[in-house]
Amino acid sequence: MKRKLFCSNQISAVSRRDALKSLSAGFGFLAFAGLASAQAAEERNGSLLAPRAPHFEPRAKRVIFLCMRGGPSHVDTFDYKPRLQQDHGKPSHYGTPWCASHWKFQQHGKSGLWMSELFPHLAKQADELCLLRGMHCDQPAHAQAYLQMHTGHFQFVRPSMGAWTLYGLGTENQNLPGFISINPTSANGGSKNYGSAFLPAAYQGTKFTVADSSARNRRIDQLRRGEVNPYGINNAVNKQLSKPLQRAQLDLIASLNRDKLSRDKHNPIIEGAIENFELGFRMQEAVPEVMDVSKETKETLALYGVNEDPTDGFGRQCLLARRFVEAGVRFIELGHGTWDQHSNLQTALSDNCAETDKPIACLIADLKRRDLLKDTLIIWGGEFGRTPYSPDGNGRDHNHKGYTTWLAGGGVKGGFAYGATDDHGYEAVEGKMHIHDWHATILHLLGFDHERLTYRYGGREMRLTEVAGSVAKAIIA
Repeated sequence: MKRKLFCSNQISAVSRRDALKSLSAGFGFLAFAGLASAQAAEERNGSLLAPRAPHFEPRAKRVIFLCMRGGPSHVDTFDYKPRLQQDHGKPSHYGTPWCASHWKFQQHGKSGLWMSELFPHLAKQADELCLLRGMHCDQPAHAQAYLQMHTGHFQFVRPSMGAWTLYGLGTENQNLPGFISINPTSANGGSKNYGSAFLPAAYQGTKFTVADSSARNRRIDQLRRGEVNPYGINNAVNKQLSKPLQRAQLDLIASLNRDKLSRDKHNPIIEGAIENFELGFRMQEAVPEVMDVSKETKETLALYGVNEDPTDGFGRQCLLARRFVEAGVRFIELGHGTWDQHSNLQTALSDNCAETDKPIACLIADLKRRDLLKDTLIIWGGEFGRTPYSPDGNGRDHNHKGYTTWLAGGGVKGGFAYGATDDHGYEAVEGKMHIHDWHATILHLLGFDHERLTYRYGGREMRLTEVAGSVAKAIIA
């Protein structure tokens, strides 16, 4: 028996067998379309994130940025000022008395770098450090200086240093984010500090939260897919979708997003959604494995200060940074702070250094032991420094005119101090390094001419260093 199917104003006789044949073929085409779309998305992502050669032979292939939010006091850590010690309590030129450091300084390593007793472990790595003592930036306010440190600009939304690095170099692992920001602050611009702004959304940083409590890896464990019973249905304990079902769901969502994108060309929100869904799918297998530090030896955990107070939190971050480096992540930022000590300087600064000193020293030594330090650039610093004067001797105000950051590995001279502040540590006077110079030098170590690493937006070629920046070639090994 033939059924009559009505279409428009005409009648066509189609057998049930013919109808089923057509429908089944249609399902095949739908499956093919889904696979083709997934492959197209993968190729599209690959073209954005595939490893790329820089302008010239790089000294560093990746970056670990140890971001000390709040403005560490340079005159109490890495910038020894004998004159400040002599003039303690005397009137300064700025209305409040000079304030000497509460901590002793000593020379360390074969290089004889002056460092404070606040960093006893890091002092053992003195010959790996390149101290930049002539740093300065444009603003003494946290939000503006913090944004400028990350993006080169404090007035407009711009891509972060990590996003520019990923844009220039691509990533070596498609199953992990190429740019990871661990424990970033929600203040001082928040996500703008690891965002991609006008660059494609694939270059933005991925936020990771690493706790130092019993819940330290709970969020990461939730990325794992649940076990699936023989019928392909998830068990009652874990409600997450199985991998095949999740893949089918993502293909459907991706097809809807691409349809929307075809009608709304170059919408960064839609592009970002497509890329984030795909990356999240791939991360479910890669991230838990990389972040599982239980396979590390007890010796390694102890060296980083993991499971110890007060180093567990930052020690865990530093250990993960090393594991991410080994996995091919291009730019890793570790967040710590606050170092904003207007008061209670002695206790608060001591606590900050005690939490970070041992893990950072171990990170340097561990990378060197694994032959990774030579092409991994480690950056340490905050948005500015502190004043060498104080109204009560127990706190320091913001100082953007002169402060210290340091670099290690990645082609820089170890055991080397570049630049200087005046005799009291207030203002950079030698080897002055503006934040644009700092960015230009970092990009140079990564193999880029900072004037040529550009992206056309708003009718002009945009770059991390705006229209300024000079490379500090004196620090390059």
